Amino acid sequence: MPTYRAPLRDMRFVYTELLEADRRLTALEPFAEASADLVEAVLEEGAKVCEGVLFPLNQAGDVEGCRLEEGAVRTPAGFPEAYRTWCGGGWTGLACDPDYGGQGLPETLGFMVEEMLCSANVSFSLYPGLTRGAYHALRAHGPEALRRLYLPRLVSGEWSGTMCLTEPHAGTDLGLLRTRAEPAEDGAWRITGTKIFITSGEHDLAENIVHLVLARLPDAPPGIKGLSLFLVPKFLPDGDGNPGERNAVACGALEHKMGIRASSTCVMNFDGATGWLVGEPHKGVACMFTMMNTERLAIGIQGLGLAEVAYQNAAAYARERLQSRALSGPRQPEQAADSILVHPDVRRMLLTARACNEGARALAGWTAMQIDLSRHHPEPEAREAAEDLVALVTPVVKAFFTDYGFEAANHCLQVLGGHGYIREWGMEQYVRDARIASIYEGTNGIQALDLVRRKLYLHDGRLPERLFALMEETVSAHLEEAALAEFVGPLAAEVARLRALTDWLRTRAGENPEELGAAAVDYLRLTALTILAWLWTRMAAVAVNKQDGEEGGFYRAKLATGRFYMQRILPQNLALDAAIRAGAAPLMAHDESWF
Repeated sequence: MPTYRAPLRDMRFVYTELLEADRRLTALEPFAEASADLVEAVLEEGAKVCEGVLFPLNQAGDVEGCRLEEGAVRTPAGFPEAYRTWCGGGWTGLACDPDYGGQGLPETLGFMVEEMLCSANVSFSLYPGLTRGAYHALRAHGPEALRRLYLPRLVSGEWSGTMCLTEPHAGTDLGLLRTRAEPAEDGAWRITGTKIFITSGEHDLAENIVHLVLARLPDAPPGIKGLSLFLVPKFLPDGDGNPGERNAVACGALEHKMGIRASSTCVMNFDGATGWLVGEPHKGVACMFTMMNTERLAIGIQGLGLAEVAYQNAAAYARERLQSRALSGPRQPEQAADSILVHPDVRRMLLTARACNEGARALAGWTAMQIDLSRHHPEPEAREAAEDLVALVTPVVKAFFTDYGFEAANHCLQVLGGHGYIREWGMEQYVRDARIASIYEGTNGIQALDLVRRKLYLHDGRLPERLFALMEETVSAHLEEAALAEFVGPLAAEVARLRALTDWLRTRAGENPEELGAAAVDYLRLTALTILAWLWTRMAAVAVNKQDGEEGGFYRAKLATGRFYMQRILPQNLALDAAIRAGAAPLMAHDESWF
């Protein structure tokens, strides 16, 4: 049976020692009360719920799955009670606006709780996860009347939310959507169409479900510019704001999936359902992307969460499993064999997962802090800089975290060998659950295109320049420190490589636009590996002077893990650089008839 313990010590390291969030965020008026003690208490309580309530439901929920009974979806046993516990603890509104019943705590803290939730039970995490996205979209774009009615109920978890984009014939290409919206006499709209792959589209956890639906007005222009966003509740609120008459929206089918089986993924049929416009007509995609970007970051955290729980279980197994002897001779001569931790390849797989997990946790925390600064910093220039950085790294977090998360889960299954392939050990579920994350909320290929086609060019290249400047600042700050040379030297080389490659790619794309598509996935990974090298250098700068203190073992392990990253993972950039510079020709010269 698998186990899970929230990595609270490493979360505290990121929050207080790396990011200094306890100092920097409490300087912002909305977070003045978010002291180190409060953050510690929240993390500890979140860990208790995730470890003690949600994690025990994970395997059983996977086996039982969801079921559709006469149009109603039933979640696995224990999920409704766990959902009430989660909502009752205020976790659904942790980083939401107090004006709507939220806790008003930093996103930096919220991301860490989200990681614990995803490690404990990623299927469960999707129910409140989509609700949070709906909250952000409605808060940013909804009219006042809708905000006042719906946001407090979404924040409390009484009502949940969905995102209804995909149709049977239209996935990534939203311009092909056919769902239509007809005006009603009462000022509302009648929504008709079918949406597929709708996470949490129907379930028995919340008393109402709020669908955010992309549809076309009668006078809509063709393509993506003709889409509008509508709020369509499962039950129409009565005069007191309580669920009243059933709306004309129903679950037509439940998808049976490879993984995340305890999450309800539905085909939703809208048959003249009553809805209300969110945002301006024909501007629905811009409104929806407020939710989409929230979800893309959340999906990235899924990759981290699953990689963390997979690593914990693989490391525990490796400590106990006895097989063969160390190549240099017996390490445990009193035993019939040595633990498999003596074998370099087992260590390679475990350390790859661990080094990426700790680097990704640092990047997740840093990204969340930029979100907090972009919303609440008193200086407009600082808000703009933070907003630029969030925009730049959002596709990186989504794509890299989910790619490496699946790779890490596979590595950890391999550590268990044949036992990893057997259901009772739990590892095969993590592999299955992790696989979807690189597909939904925009495939990782789409994330890479977003990075190279949009983010590199926005505001005349301002976004990557901000990131380059931060990384070069770290190099300059520690260039003369001999104790950090093994970190700073490789970082300096990779930042220079990324800057040069970015310039090269822009030049080549001007000659042939196919170059961007050919380079995109490799460029995103190279960017991610360089950012993690930057954060590992910053973590090493914190840890190097604390090796002899009371927690010296923690800091020595941190440095050793960082060295592994810099020496065994970061060199992947050499191959990525070569592949990118090979250009589009090896891909595009292949005749279509040869496939």
